Amino acid sequence: MSVSDTISTVSIASSTPVAVWSQIDSSRAKIALSGIVNVYSLGGVWTQMRSAQNAWLAQISPANIKTATLTFDASQVTSLDGAGIAFLIGIEEVQQKAGAQFDLVGLDSRYQPLLNEFDPISHLFPVPVVKPKRSFIVSTGIAAQNIIDDARGLITFTGHLAADLVWSIRHIKQVRWGDFVNAAVEAGVAALPIVGLVAFLIGVILSFQAAIGMEQFGATSFVGPLAALGIVREMGPLITAILLAGRSSAAFAAEIGTMTVNSEVDALVSGGLSPIRFLVVPRVLAGILVAPILTLFADIVSIFASMLTMLIYGIPFINFYNGMLSAIDVEDILSGLIKATLFGVVVSAMGCLRGMQTGTGAAAVGISATRAVVSSIVMIVLVDGIFAFISYETGF
Repeated sequence: MSVSDTISTVSIASSTPVAVWSQIDSSRAKIALSGIVNVYSLGGVWTQMRSAQNAWLAQISPANIKTATLTFDASQVTSLDGAGIAFLIGIEEVQQKAGAQFDLVGLDSRYQPLLNEFDPISHLFPVPVVKPKRSFIVSTGIAAQNIIDDARGLITFTGHLAADLVWSIRHIKQVRWGDFVNAAVEAGVAALPIVGLVAFLIGVILSFQAAIGMEQFGATSFVGPLAALGIVREMGPLITAILLAGRSSAAFAAEIGTMTVNSEVDALVSGGLSPIRFLVVPRVLAGILVAPILTLFADIVSIFASMLTMLIYGIPFINFYNGMLSAIDVEDILSGLIKATLFGVVVSAMGCLRGMQTGTGAAAVGISATRAVVSSIVMIVLVDGIFAFISYETGF
């Protein structure tokens, strides 16, 4: 028995078949629908029709596949729902994938809007679009434009923030001090363990590395004062700022970014409230407060770690202490704390800025947090370089 004989007539086992397959000849076939075509009447029929269609297409040679035509006759349909439209779309999609012809006849005009709503093939099975590759000049131009836009946004945000910080000084009672305390606790008290751990390790490593070189010249006693000076002026503020960038800046960006995605920032604007005064100012004030305190804590821990390390080289506490007093004065401590304060402003402001710039989508908040950390570190390096130049010129 041939395949043609097998699939010449297939229908559902019912007294009122809803779909019938018939093969006219080797290159023509037909599916006839009748009666009520819905999700209930199509049960079991869909698979049978598709199996018959696949078997018919398989027996057609590739040379004749383009002339093979399947007629879908809906002239006897009295009722048609979404399941019937989906059945029609599935049959047509198989025909088009095989390269064969599909002919729909007899569909009542009242069902045409439902069919047009799905636009079966072009919308449900779109052809993948290959994006053209950008040239080097276009890519460079886009990158330059992004940098310019980012710089413009940073300058605008800096101006608004400066004005609102002045406003907060003049209207102290209107500042959201509750948010200030929460941000200070989260960025300050909660950061003490990690700052202390990293500062201790930096103090040990810095002293060991310096002692290895200085021991060759018999100048091990100078390691403690030099390490303490470097920690107070540079390493303490820098370590604290980088840790705040990776911890607090990302947290600020995630918090404000989530508000932006949930349209809470837009709600503030609609209510006549300034998002910078409402969200940014308390966090920046918290950064200004906690950065010098954490830096001072890091300085103490690092110097204590350096003092313990020097015991291995036979340098007593009293000698380390006296050498440190001779190498460090009040200006060095103030220089480090002022630098730490600037770092606190930069870190907290960049986190808030990236949070305000959060886009839409599931990954938007994560992208904002990443951008906040990267931007904060870049700005820390930039501010540190400017401060080093000023210190070199003024001797402060």
